[in-house]
Order: sequence, then C-alpha cells, then structure tokens
Amino acid sequence: MSKEGLYSDAAPVDLGPSAFVPLDGAGRTTQISAKRLPQLREQLRLLVPNQPGVYAMLNADQEIIYVGKAKDLRKRLFCYFRTKGRDRKSKRIVARARSIVWEVLPTEFTALLRELELIRRWRPIHNVQGQPLRRRHAYICLGRRPAPYLLLTRKIPPQTLAVFGPVPVTMKSRNAVRWLNDAFQLRDCPPGRIEFFPSPNPLFPIAPPSGCLRLEMGTCIGPCTAEVSRTDYHRRARAARAFLDGADRSLIAVMEARMQAAAQAQRFEAAALLRDKTATLTWLTERLDGLKNAQKTLSFIYPIPAADGRTIWYLLHGARVLGCTLEPHDAASAAAALELLQRIYGTANTQPLLDAYEPIDGMILILSWFRKFPRQRRRGLTPAAARHLAAMHVDLANS
Repeated sequence: MSKEGLYSDAAPVDLGPSAFVPLDGAGRTTQISAKRLPQLREQLRLLVPNQPGVYAMLNADQEIIYVGKAKDLRKRLFCYFRTKGRDRKSKRIVARARSIVWEVLPTEFTALLRELELIRRWRPIHNVQGQPLRRRHAYICLGRRPAPYLLLTRKIPPQTLAVFGPVPVTMKSRNAVRWLNDAFQLRDCPPGRIEFFPSPNPLFPIAPPSGCLRLEMGTCIGPCTAEVSRTDYHRRARAARAFLDGADRSLIAVMEARMQAAAQAQRFEAAALLRDKTATLTWLTERLDGLKNAQKTLSFIYPIPAADGRTIWYLLHGARVLGCTLEPHDAASAAAALELLQRIYGTANTQPLLDAYEPIDGMILILSWFRKFPRQRRRGLTPAAARHLAAMHVDLANS
C-alpha cells in the first residue's frame, strides 16, 4: 500500500480544551483518515497506543458522530474492526467513519471525565448517555411561587426553594411526585393561569374562583379559592420538604396504618393502592438518602497517579469534580493548588458554587465510578491534609 493511499491530508480536528486535564498535562491528539476501512485499520495498527484516552469517530464531512473513552485505546478501537461479535450500533458507526481522532490522557478517570465533556460539547448523533437533550434523570424541585409545589424537571427553575435528586425519569418517580402533592395537598396546576391566595377582603367584592377536581377530592387545599391562607399553604409545603429531606418521614407510617385498616375492612382495592404508594415513596426516600450520603462522603481530594509518574489531584465536592491540578511538587504548583483548594473548600457556604455546576451527568458518573471501585475512596485526602502538603512545598521554597 502506498503512502498516499494510507495517509490523508485532512486538517486535524481540534477536540477543544478540557477542564479536567492540567494545563501542562494536556492530552496528545492524533488523527487518521481514509476512504476505506482496511486503510483505517492499518493506520490504527501502526499508530494507536496501549494507553487510556478518548476517541472520536468522524464522517466524510469531518463531523463528530461518536465519542468514546477507553482504558486501553488500542484494544478498544480494534474492537470496531472485528468481523464477528460487533453490535449493530458499532457497525453503523464504523460504516460511516472516515476519520478517527484519539487523545491520550493521563488516567482512565481523566478519560471518563473527558468523554462526558466532549459529548456535551459536540453532541454526537450516536451518543445517548451524557447528551443534555437526552437525559434520563431529573430533579424533584419544590418551587414556582407564590404557591410552591413538587415537580419533576430536568432543568431547575429559578427561585426554587429546594432541590432533591437526581432520580431516574420513570413512571415510578412521576407517581411519587404526584402522590406527594396529593398527600400534602399542594397544587399541581400550571403557573400563571390563576391568581393564588386572593385577598379575603377585596376592595370590590368579586365571586371567588371555583376549585378544581383535586379540591373536591381533598388532594389539594385550593390556594386559588381564597379559602386557605398563605401561611397554611406554606406550612404544608415545608412538611413536604421535611419529608424529602429526611427530617419527617411519618407520612409512610400513616399510609401503612391506613393500608392495614383498609385491608381489615376488606376494602382491598384501596389497600392495594396504598400499598403501591407506600412502596413507591419508600423507594424514593431510600434513593434520596443514598444520594445525600454519597454527596456528603464524596467530598475530598482524589489523587490519581498518571502514566508519566506525576499525580493529578481531582477536587470532589458533593459527588462532583469541581477542579483538578497537579500534586504540588514545587512552589508554583503548591501556590496553584492552595488557590484552588481555597476557592472550592475555603468557605462554609459552597452552595452557590455547586448550583453553578451542571450536576446531573457528572454526579452520576462520579457515583458510578466509586460504586465500581469502592476501595478508591481510601486514597482520598481531606482539604486540610491537602493544604498541609501544599504548604510544606511553599515553606521549603522560602527556607
């Protein structure tokens, strides 16, 4: 095969900068192009290394159609060229591929973070997980004033009073939110269509608006009918928040007691419905408690040795990677590390920093990583220990 047939003159594709690779530890990018699959395979055989990294498949128009990550780039990419054992998706991707770009990265964990970053940036058509518009998880929010209620949403609305999750978007999670609004008698009507909390003593007498079916059934207290005060309604909203926070879970015990009473009275349909509601709300509370515990415990500095002998610090807070830096080895790197540690862990109220970070996909990625490798938590450094280590390098430089 001639050199002209093997290599392409196509301009290399720039995958863009990364927030998860230290500046002087940036990945090494390589691109190969060919019109035929055997030519791509031959170039892979000559060039692709046995190192962790990410890769992108490009079509004839140099559009990124798929992004993936690998612990071993060579093994992963050669899987696309096997004659047997490929799934349909891999066949479709490689059939359209005319170029492959890969980026060698320091660690597998870096590759995992970089893959999500590239999916969110380039929106490849063959990627499902990590796509902002194809999320399978959402938050339970208490919001939408002046009469807040619980809603399941992928995007947190402004002026939200409380956020819980993320939770999978399933019929079970939708039912849980609906039944909680019923249990605490909160509205679930669209905002902006009716006036909430009308004045009981208006300047000009007007007929009070009629309530909806939920008011008649007793599953909404009716903030639009002038029959309930703002104070009473917000008391119920605070009770719903306490349930999701874990401060007051008495609702489940009440529902179990009602289920037993219905079964003893031979109202089996009512008992079955209460059983389903109890099981769904129990599932929701267990999931929220697990997430809350994980967010509390996954707040530390996660050091990972890179292939070049250096160590990268990933700064985790609330099960999210909020920054990375090289482990201090001199005065300059120590100063950079101390500045980053102060910005992320230096204040008591870090909620604004967490709110500014898009957390769903990144949080799920971190939770999955430490669920798969639970022993990796033992390597974590507390912020105090990391500051002490960085300060030692500064003192050595000044002495």
